[in-house]
Amino acid sequence: MILYLHGFRSSPASFKARKMAEYLQQAGRGHEYICPQLPASPLLAIQQIEAILSAYPAHQVTLVGSSLGGYYATWIAERYGCKAILLNPAVKPPRDLEKYVGVTTAYHSDEVFEFKPEYVAQLRAYEVAAITRPERYFLLAATGDEVLDWREMTAHYPAARQLIIEGSDHGMADFVDYLDLILAFCDAE
Repeated sequence: MILYLHGFRSSPASFKARKMAEYLQQAGRGHEYICPQLPASPLLAIQQIEAILSAYPAHQVTLVGSSLGGYYATWIAERYGCKAILLNPAVKPPRDLEKYVGVTTAYHSDEVFEFKPEYVAQLRAYEVAAITRPERYFLLAATGDEVLDWREMTAHYPAARQLIIEGSDHGMADFVDYLDLILAFCDAE
């Protein structure tokens, strides 16, 4: 099972989530893919992820986390022992998202939502200071990420498998080029 966790202000309608769904559908594996709409509250997002995970043995799940979803994926991987693929993951979202406290809109719709001050504190509760089993992780970090610093990402996942993508951007416009590698990591024992 592949559980895709989108980023802040994002959704299952994001480019990467849609491309992964299409790729797995074409491979006859669409039934192995779940991409829920995560709520703005980190606490509720983690509870939703845990509820989905409760239906599967952890060793059969690979998390694919993009941006803030990568932060969640790291915490879940450490807690449950899942594998995690991290796409330009947020490493310090309590620091980075503080400036978004207030009312904002989602990227792929006109939906308005509030990012409350207590959500920053909730994010702190899911911080992983250091990963424990680097073989569980595959980091894809773009040097052209205009939102997050790829050097922070690589430093946070030492000894993990890492693919540093020269250029690209936060949304990974070239994401489809890496789907074979991502699926191979998902399938590896």
